[in-house]
Amino acid sequence: MKFQLKNIIAIVAIALTFTACSDDDNTTENSSAVGTLKLEFDNIYGEADLAFDTPYINSNNEVIKISELKYIVSNIVLTKTDGTTYKVPKSESYFFINEADEASTVITLSNVPVAVYNKISFGIGVDEAQFTQGAEGQGNLWEAAESLDMTWSWAAGYKFIKFEGTYTSASYTDASFMVHTGKTGDIYNYAAVSLNLPDNALVQTTITPQIHIMANAKAFIDGTTVIKFEEGGMVMGGTKVQNIMTDNVPEAFEVHHVHND
Repeated sequence: MKFQLKNIIAIVAIALTFTACSDDDNTTENSSAVGTLKLEFDNIYGEADLAFDTPYINSNNEVIKISELKYIVSNIVLTKTDGTTYKVPKSESYFFINEADEASTVITLSNVPVAVYNKISFGIGVDEAQFTQGAEGQGNLWEAAESLDMTWSWAAGYKFIKFEGTYTSASYTDASFMVHTGKTGDIYNYAAVSLNLPDNALVQTTITPQIHIMANAKAFIDGTTVIKFEEGGMVMGGTKVQNIMTDNVPEAFEVHHVHND
């Protein structure tokens, strides 16, 4: 009986070992397995959910009402817990987030290697390398941007952020503001964002994680660099745009939580 019991225990232990190895292979070790990952961009203003035609107060005590918010998310990179990275293919890594189009605020990434991820990086805008490829090298990116009024002339390039509405200040009532960022002269003003995940994203063949990213539009204009609309509501170039993209935009995004289901 003792001999039989020992044999049974050994068999069970071996079976459990193989099961554990199989599970690990499915989640982190099988380099050929791929899954899907979703990114949700939730636009807010300060602590409030962003809503059009709703009054918000900035640090200059100006009351603003937003009528449009669009921006380009690009060059997504996912970092695994072992420090290695997966770069979404460049040709598939340009997305237009449009507050007026709820479907656009959720990005679905297919063919993501099965792994455990703890960091995400992306850009806001169209990088110089992509832009200098010209029309042929950019596929339908220009046409897609044009359809959303996210372009200037071909020489001037893309609008990286399009943020519009009205403001009321000491001197103006319901005056228009427009914040359009992008390439200014020879400066591309491309912004890089890097975010740690509060919980790991478990990409598996049977699990599609969703990373919930908060995008704080207030920080675009009211961050390290503060834009005072009374000094001029049309912000479309020069050092103001450079400062918005360099100082404000990287701080405007935060991962709120990760769903693994």
